[in-house]
Amino acid sequence: MSHTEPFQHRTRTKTVATVGPACRHPEMLAALIQAGVDVFRVNMAHGSRSEHEQVVAAVRQASADAGRPIAILVDLAGPKIRLGELFQDPTECAVGAEYVFVRGTKASHAHELVSNYERLIDELSPDNAVMLADGTVSMTVLDKQLDSVRCCVTGGGTIRSRQGINLPGAKLSVPAMSDDDLDNAVWAATSEIDFVSLSFVRTPTEIRQLKELLRSHGSRALVIAKIEKREALENLEEIVAATDAVMVARGDLGVEIDVSQTPVMQKRIIATCTRLRRPVIVATQMLDSMHHSRRPTRAEVSDVANAILDGADACMLSGETAIGQYPREAVEMMNRIMRSTEQELQDTATSAASPAPARDVHPITLAVTYGAAQIAEHLDAKLVVISTRSGATARVKAKQRDFIPTIGVSDSEATLRQMCLYWGITPLPGAPVHDGPQLRQFIDDWGRADGCITRGDCVVFVTGSEFVPKAHNLVIVHEVE
Repeated sequence: MSHTEPFQHRTRTKTVATVGPACRHPEMLAALIQAGVDVFRVNMAHGSRSEHEQVVAAVRQASADAGRPIAILVDLAGPKIRLGELFQDPTECAVGAEYVFVRGTKASHAHELVSNYERLIDELSPDNAVMLADGTVSMTVLDKQLDSVRCCVTGGGTIRSRQGINLPGAKLSVPAMSDDDLDNAVWAATSEIDFVSLSFVRTPTEIRQLKELLRSHGSRALVIAKIEKREALENLEEIVAATDAVMVARGDLGVEIDVSQTPVMQKRIIATCTRLRRPVIVATQMLDSMHHSRRPTRAEVSDVANAILDGADACMLSGETAIGQYPREAVEMMNRIMRSTEQELQDTATSAASPAPARDVHPITLAVTYGAAQIAEHLDAKLVVISTRSGATARVKAKQRDFIPTIGVSDSEATLRQMCLYWGITPLPGAPVHDGPQLRQFIDDWGRADGCITRGDCVVFVTGSEFVPKAHNLVIVHEVE
């Protein structure tokens, strides 16, 4: 952990920042870590393999220099359907104008459109909606022929070549992962990436397939399901249960469904993740005006705060850090909002209810983790230390949403990095997890140096024994000497 950033000053909500031209240099990555970034996102839709490898190496070096784990999230592009080359680029689409989708890669006249998805014409039907340019232009399918689909513009605007196409309501056979996605997933697996997110998830089967692919290449990466399709909302419970974490990808989601429904759906997704104990990231346009401004709008500040109040584990910056003019200022602002909101949460917090049973968590681990928090609260303990192999116990503790400062220790570097996404859990490297007395001394020495504990303070340790396999069944209270 950075000596310039005391443990007690870190936010409980985690910050995910997208790497791009504005921040890919080592000096800026180090500055963003110091400003509060916990996870760096690599968007595979942009850049070359060589550039991605350079980013991974730079993040790992910046993490080592900072003295604390920093995770990397590889974001697979998914089956993004895009326009092909327009006849006139850009094209202004007037309300009432008619356009015809045809097969091919390049339009041959002004009112012709093409797509990179070969089966688009086969799978569209009359009355289907077609949304272009992130939903700024809307069309309705009038009729179709064997090799063409005629549409009418219902919401006018400007379109450009290779912009995205969203088809809310249309049932598409496009696979969850393209050949590029499969190749990028294998690269992520062999590069010891910590999280791999899957775009445009529709069913839990797609999540399981990605997990199997990663495991077959020896990867322990956790899979993040991006919720941005209507089908994902229809299968939300099953998808959340199948995945390791969730991202509320509001950009495409706000096009796939009525934009007015997006805030309510965000709350529904977060509530489902809270109930099933899955970390959840809220993403897209959180501080969008900070692309070109040192200060966000008041609406953006409220947006970040409300995501935290709803129960988000992390908030993500996209273009703000990737291509914005003020990447460091955006991270600093995000952390300022998090601190202020968390203070309000802490001031109004009540004791956590007894945990509900969970399919994927040992009931003893669930009860012991809950009990450790109760003991820590009763003793006014300054610290809870979770010793974990896989990070699962830390995830359980994170979802309790108590405000007892919590350290996660592990002998696995991958687990330490993955805990960077867990709310309220600060991973601490270098701890001798297999020797109780040495671990207590390690925490004593570290805590005194950091200033978060002193003589006479209580520290609660949560760990396991061989008595109950695969469960954390020990709570140890330690008084600092």
